[in-house]
Amino acid sequence: MSELTVTAKSNSNNLLRRDVRFLGNILGEVLVHQGGTELLDIVEKIRETSKSLRSEFLPELFAEFKQMVSTLKPDVRHQVIRAFAVYFQLVNIAEQNHRIRRKRDYERSAGESVQPGSIESAVQELKERNFTFEEVQNMLEGLSLELVMTAHPTEAMRRAILDIHKRISEDVMLLDNPTLTFREREQLREKLLNDVITLWQTDELRDRKPTVLDEVRNGMYYFHETLFHVLPEVYQELERCLNKYYPGNDWHVPTYLRFGSWIGGDRDGNPSVKADVTWKTLEMQRKLAIREYQRILTGLMKSLSFSTTIVNVSEELLASINEDREKVTLKKMEIWHNEKEPYRIKLAYMLAKMTHVLDPNMTGTERYQTPQEFIEDLRIIDRSLRHHFADYVADTSVKQTIRQAELFGFHTATLDIRQHSKEHENAMKEILAQMNVVEDYASMEEEDKIELLNKLLNDPRPLTTPYQGYSESTEECLEVFRTVYRAQQEFGVNCISSYLISMSEGASDILEVMVFAKEVGLIRKHADGRVTATLQSAPLFETIEDLHAAPAIMKRLFQLPFFRESVKAMNDVQEIMLGYSDSNKDGGAVTANWELQVAMKEITKVGEEFGIKLKYFHGRGGSLGRGGMPLNRSILAQPANTIAGGIKITEQGEVISSRYSLKGIAYRSLEQATSALIKASIQARTPQENAQEKEWEAIAAQISEVSQNKYQDLIFRDPDFLSFFKESTPLPEVGELNIGSRPSKRKNSDRFEDLRAIPWVFAWTQSRYLLPAWYAAGTGLNSYYEGKEENLKVLQDMYVNYPFFTSLINTLQMALAKADLIIAEEYSLMTSDETARQRIFGLMKNEFELTKQMVLKITGQQEILDNQLMLQESIRLRNPYVDPLSYLQVQLLKELRNLRDSGEDDPDLLREVLLTINGIAAGLRNTG
Repeated sequence: MSELTVTAKSNSNNLLRRDVRFLGNILGEVLVHQGGTELLDIVEKIRETSKSLRSEFLPELFAEFKQMVSTLKPDVRHQVIRAFAVYFQLVNIAEQNHRIRRKRDYERSAGESVQPGSIESAVQELKERNFTFEEVQNMLEGLSLELVMTAHPTEAMRRAILDIHKRISEDVMLLDNPTLTFREREQLREKLLNDVITLWQTDELRDRKPTVLDEVRNGMYYFHETLFHVLPEVYQELERCLNKYYPGNDWHVPTYLRFGSWIGGDRDGNPSVKADVTWKTLEMQRKLAIREYQRILTGLMKSLSFSTTIVNVSEELLASINEDREKVTLKKMEIWHNEKEPYRIKLAYMLAKMTHVLDPNMTGTERYQTPQEFIEDLRIIDRSLRHHFADYVADTSVKQTIRQAELFGFHTATLDIRQHSKEHENAMKEILAQMNVVEDYASMEEEDKIELLNKLLNDPRPLTTPYQGYSESTEECLEVFRTVYRAQQEFGVNCISSYLISMSEGASDILEVMVFAKEVGLIRKHADGRVTATLQSAPLFETIEDLHAAPAIMKRLFQLPFFRESVKAMNDVQEIMLGYSDSNKDGGAVTANWELQVAMKEITKVGEEFGIKLKYFHGRGGSLGRGGMPLNRSILAQPANTIAGGIKITEQGEVISSRYSLKGIAYRSLEQATSALIKASIQARTPQENAQEKEWEAIAAQISEVSQNKYQDLIFRDPDFLSFFKESTPLPEVGELNIGSRPSKRKNSDRFEDLRAIPWVFAWTQSRYLLPAWYAAGTGLNSYYEGKEENLKVLQDMYVNYPFFTSLINTLQMALAKADLIIAEEYSLMTSDETARQRIFGLMKNEFELTKQMVLKITGQQEILDNQLMLQESIRLRNPYVDPLSYLQVQLLKELRNLRDSGEDDPDLLREVLLTINGIAAGLRNTG
């Protein structure tokens, strides 16, 4: 690293420290203003003591620290909790802004050099590897990445708080402006002081659970604020780079990167998501898209003031205006009266047709029927502008709007439907019994179910009738399919195209959905034998057992001619979703990652056998225990031969706000994702054979097997474990934090199997164990090492040269760095059975140390995260501020639970517990 680079990095970090100090000082003023110097002194003393303990752990200082925290009076304690929580919010803002600053600094100082992870770096690699224009064009046509927003309840922050954050972020960025006068800086400081006071006096906690439509609005916020504008910029950058390295070609990159959503469509375990809610969601999404286009068209009317007294517009434009005059009726105030400004006349008609899309009374030519009609009008303008050499205007204004229309259509985002397989089975059982087809469908053998369902699919006759009464649940099941059909007619076939089936355990689970889709016309077999389909039935394989069964299930489906034809009707691509959360909950981090890798490879072989491309949908959460990692890394972590049909990835909870709330970060995240997608495609086209890979796979399988046994010995086979988990984490209280419309359990039971993976991980993260992200890894790794140096060398070689193992070890490092067993032990002391506590916590502590030792041996590092110094430093700096909240949470949980055990309650005490949950979530930057 050059001295210049080191100096630049040092200066950049100084600016981050400046911002943190600046915001910290403002918060200090707010604390004095709201609670006097006494409050600030208490907060500072707790912070300094916590920092000292992190530098050197002294038992007597630790006892003093705990005493200090435990003796706080309730009113002061409440303020202290909020002080640390707000501080983390401000630090997070500063760090996010710094990411944008670092990118700008790099681009400013780098000159002609190309930034690693940029789109240009990927296109440059294509050129250096001698990919031809035709090969690049072919590659781009095969690229597909869909990022799917979900409403999984891990965003602990309210929308009102995020709005304040955005204002603070924008103001802090202005501090870098060297032209600010002294007075302007003072005004900026006053504005920030006002915003922090507003933040301090705004309730962090929701007073009720959000409704599904609240969650829809939250998701749409990011489309309005960033994605509608940033996504086209990513395409624009890719086209710029292609024109630079492959000049002489008129590049228009196919749509390879798009956003989808589950919010309003995911009904698995959420009784609030009914068919009417899904319909309202689609209406809201359309309204957002139309409003954006109205704003854009209004802006174009202001800017495209070209006059025919100076330029000659195209005859095509003039003809289209005359056609609009015949077909579209404008109100007097909507007409552009200056006949010499044809673009403004045209845009007035376009704006009216766009507005009429939202008017149910407008039909025919008075409104745009499809986004394609809108795009064609934009292209007419684009061609005319180029006709009189205003091509720069066409490139900067109209071309971007065309791209927006291609990406977002009139539906903003494709909505996925998801439901649990048992719901379909129950509905099918009732319908088949009423039609006297079979008395008890649910009790049939799997192969018999497949044969029956296949017969029903090939039979043109309907299975249901509107004159037959069904139970409420069966009627709702059928209504969902009717709604999808109606939605595709109203909003276009792209508004919904996938129906995901949770807990897919057999081929019949997928075929049941197809039968229901056939009932309403979403799938059809025509008289000539052709099969058409506009909705795909997509399995979700979640548990370890389901992952093992997945290849055979898909093979059985592909063997059915009707199913094969239905895939052909969907561009010969079959979508398959893989669950990272339940597989981890089922078998631990090592086994989940390994089994997912194996399942993908085996299912891909099955797809190749039948000539079918597979689109893998990766259900990753935000946290490490649920497959969380940076977007570009999650793309590169896939086996190279599994991306041919495209990739879908869930964007969940707090990940959405951290990636997409600011334009600069949203752009960088999507740029890195594009770069990773191209590089993964390069790897797929130029596979590198590694003679040792088979040996490494065998070793990984052994490590996984031992790890799974170790994990399940504790989680499933230890009779005291479930009680330990509930008592030594804030699991019961997490359910009282109003952060999602969906219940935390699939059923109203206390069984471990019915607990959702999200609160499972959330509770372990809050209590600083982070158990799901690392437990049993050390035992698995050590089972191969066994103290033999030659075996260690093999593991070290795997770490350097085997991408799966590299990713696994680096993810373990992050988990180990964020976990803190000293604090976790404080949580464990809440366990009522002391013997069980000592035994279980002892197992955890030993396993933590073993995992840490194995990771350090394999990486050759002195400390965890020596390979990621910035992350290591961030965690080191944050911990002293998170620690007080953790100790306060333990104390509050004890008080609250003791009160509730005696039949009493205290809403203020509960509120403080929930505030610590929010604060720790902000401090660790991970919830569930």
